[in-house]
Formats: sequence, structure tokens, C-alpha cells
Amino acid sequence: MTLATPPADSTDPRKDSLIEYPSRFPIKVMGTKGDGFVAAITHIARQFDPGFDASTVELRDSSAGKYLGITITITATSREQLDELYRTLSSHPMVKVVL
Repeated sequence: MTLATPPADSTDPRKDSLIEYPSRFPIKVMGTKGDGFVAAITHIARQFDPGFDASTVELRDSSAGKYLGITITITATSREQLDELYRTLSSHPMVKVVL
């Protein structure tokens, strides 16, 4: 008896991912330094990870002090969650780059 190989379109997308879920996942967000920037980013992080711990946020000023890099570490539970988080962060008016 031989087992049939499932068609390519019915494969589990999690097998193609390099990320194991759930896992801690750092995201770097850069934007113009200003009032409310850190609060806005932590608010978004909590929307996607209710257990997000704001005490783990890392901040780094640019050399001229005009920009701020914020590293948030969330618990990633799916590719869809990460994709939507990246879209939400990228569309925020204070955000310049999301890595």
C-alpha cells in the first residue's frame, strides 16, 4: 500500500515558514521622534498581542536625534497576525520604516 502525496495546493503553509508559532518576535519601528510615538506603537502592539509587555520596549535615538527607533517584541501566533501587524504599523502616519 502506498500513500498518496497531497496536491501542492493543499500543503500546510506553516511548513513553508521559518518561524515556529507561537514565538517571541522582535519588530523594529522607526519614525520621527515626537510626542506620542512610543505610546502609539505600544498601543498597536497590544492590539495584536494582548500579553504584550511594554517594559520590554527598546528605544534608540538617531545620531542627530531627529528619529527614534523602537523595538517591540510580540508573541507571534501566525503569519496572518504578523502580516496585519506590519500593515498596521506601516500605515501609521508617524512611522517611516518597519523592519
